[in-house]
Formats: sequence, structure tokens, C-alpha cells
Amino acid sequence: MALVLLGINHNTADVGLRERVAFPPEKMADAMQGIAGLEHVEEAVIVSTCNRTELYLDVDLGPDFADDPNALMNEALMSVQQEKLLAWLADYHGLEPSQLAGSSYFHWRDDVVRHLMRVACGLDSMVLGEPQILGQIKSAYAVARELGAARARLGKAFQEAFSIAKQVRTDTAIGENPVSVAYAAVTLAEQIFSNLGELRALLIGAGHTIELVARHLTDRGVKEIIVANRTLENAVRLGDKFGGEAILLSEIPDRLARVDIVVSSTNSQLPLLGKGAVERAVRKRKHRPILLLDLAVPRDIEPEVGNISDAYLYTVDDIRDVIEDSVRSRSEAAAQAASIIERGVEEYARELRSLNAVATLRAFRDTAESIREAELEKARKALERGQPAVDVLESLSRGITNKLLHSPSVKMKQASAEGRDELVSLTRELFDLDGAGAEMPDRGKKRS
Repeated sequence: MALVLLGINHNTADVGLRERVAFPPEKMADAMQGIAGLEHVEEAVIVSTCNRTELYLDVDLGPDFADDPNALMNEALMSVQQEKLLAWLADYHGLEPSQLAGSSYFHWRDDVVRHLMRVACGLDSMVLGEPQILGQIKSAYAVARELGAARARLGKAFQEAFSIAKQVRTDTAIGENPVSVAYAAVTLAEQIFSNLGELRALLIGAGHTIELVARHLTDRGVKEIIVANRTLENAVRLGDKFGGEAILLSEIPDRLARVDIVVSSTNSQLPLLGKGAVERAVRKRKHRPILLLDLAVPRDIEPEVGNISDAYLYTVDDIRDVIEDSVRSRSEAAAQAASIIERGVEEYARELRSLNAVATLRAFRDTAESIREAELEKARKALERGQPAVDVLESLSRGITNKLLHSPSVKMKQASAEGRDELVSLTRELFDLDGAGAEMPDRGKKRS
């Protein structure tokens, strides 16, 4: 048995290819059934987001798969398994395996757990430390469990990953600070205003940065969004996306007094908002503060605006300091997280070995129980025949002991004859024959 992973993500494939191998929610049950039906696959979880598609599997490759992780046979078996998974993924989405081969990655054993933990912690995300991926992985695991595709072994791996992600979030600064200009700008607004839900925002521009700002503001429940742009069509597109109003740049002076936050990011070569317009807006607002975030280069807002009382102007340089501090903080946190993940991988390996021992212990106990029942039945019959109870007990105990020790004794003699002294040493350790447990009990006097 071994864990394997086949995937593609934003580091290995462009958005066009990622879109083609994504699994929409309505197809997930069918996909899970398909991959669970592959030869050797015992358990499966499919993680599918806008940035990654990953197949986590527990496979049984039979007795040829050696315990030694470095065995050449293992490499050959895994190579075949990789080709089969790649072929299935390509076929399911109507692609050729060659279209995925150069954009995919394959891990097995501990590397699967290590990768899963990195993903859950946000260390493998487009934005370092982003928290959304953990919820997406939890949802994927929950779906697999509901479909009966994820059980003990994958369950152990995913639960350990969730635990490590929680520890990383608690013990490091991986998710504390923003790392994008848009996120930094909105976070700065949160620091100045205690409740964004009661505020109105004016966004100047309709590009990617402004769209990110709109998304972050919407996520924080801002009361109203107004989008101003040189081209009304683009303003309408963005306004409709976030339930906001669209206006032209020429209408900004009339709306300025209504808003509490202004965020601007355009390609204009000249300022779009001057000192006079802001002064008039502040007077109409009766000196309630207004925050202006100029994310453009060249600047969209005249620098003199920063001299107006109750108008708080920040440029992209001001926000860059926040971002750089955040990146340093997250980079340091990422190193701390890596150490936590390595400890998690080791802990998972220990727990998995314990899980593997359960089957052996169960078989050993079942064998012992069969011996006990057989010897007990012999003892009952001996008592029914009138044999003395003390003789029956003596025979019962000797019978159980001899039968329990017969097979191990034969195997140890064979191992010793073959020079496999490690088995003899392990037996002494297993039964504590060199410790206190080796002391012989007082048998008392023999019966006369």
C-alpha cells in the first residue's frame, strides 16, 4: 500500500489547461467513481480549484512493492502508476496524455503528505499563505468521505494536514498580513475605519487592481461601491459584478462628498483628482474623515491633497512598505511552517506504521484466540471424562503455551541457521527477554 499524487497547478500549467482538467461539483461523483474503479486504487480524493487539480490516491501494488522506499522495483511500479493516472485524467477530459505530461507532477509516499500539508498551509498558493485553500481541501475530503472513497489511510493523511495547517496558522505569521497592493489598501482602510460595513467607496479605474480592491471591499461588507472610469462600459461591467454604481470620471466631483474611501488606479498621465475638489467634498462632509488611496504611477491624486485636514492620502509607496513587511514576515513564517510540516510528516509516518501494525496484531490475536478455544474445548471434554481438575489445568496451560510458541520457535531456528540474526534480536526485544520481563516466575515445587 502506498499514497500517490498526480496533479497540475498554477506553477506548472496556464489557466487554459487548468480549466480543461478541472472537475466541476456536478461531475465530482462521476469522476470519483471512475478513478476509484482503476486497478490498484483503494481510496481517492480529488482536489479541484481554479489553481490546481490533484488526485490523491491510496494504491495497493501487491507483494512486488517493497518496504524499502529506495528499491528499484518501486520506481518501476510507480512509473507505470503515473502513466495510468495521467492517461485516465487526460481521457476523462478529452485530452491526450502528451498534453498533460509536461505540466503535471507526481509524488508518492511521504512526499504526498508533505505536498498536501504545504497546500493546506497555503505555502503552495499563488499568494503565499492565502487561507481559502484549506477550506477547499476540507470540502474535497468531505465529498470523498460521503462517496465512500476516502477511508482510513487517506483520512489519516488529510486529518494530519488539517492539524498541521491549524498549527501553522496559530504558531506563525503566515496569514497575518496582506501581500498584494489591493489587499494592503483595503487592510489599511480597516485600520483607519473600525467598520467598513457602514461606509461608501469610490473606485477610480476598472483594471485588475481595482477589481481586486472591489472584491476585498465586498468581502468585508462595504455598504456601497461606485466605479468611475473614462469608459462607462467598463465601469458598468465592474459595477454590475459587485453590485455597484457606474459613473464617468467627469461625475467624480459631484459624488465625492458621499464617499468615505477613494481608491484610484488608472493609467492616466495627469492627476484626475485635485486639491480643490477634495477640499469642497470635506466641507460638505462637515469634516468627517475621507481616506484616499492612490495606487497609480504616475499619481492620480494631487500630492497637495495630503495637506487637507481630515483627508488622509496614501500613495502606492506608502502601501509598498506594508507589502514588503508582509512579504518578509510571510517568508520567515514559511520557513517556520516548513519545519512544522516536516514534524507533521514524521508524525504521520509513525501513525501510519502503527496503523499497519494493527492488522498484524489482529491476526496474532485471532490466532491466539483460536488456540485458546481449541485447548479450552479439550479441557472441558477431559473434565467430563472425570480427569482431575489440576491435571486438566496443567495440560491446558501447557497446550496453549506450546502451540503459541511452536511457529515462532520454528521460524527463529530457521532464521538462525540462515544467519538472519536480526530476527532473533528483534524477538528478544519484542518479548523483552533481556529486561525485567525475562525473569522467570516461581513455579513452586513439582507435584509428587
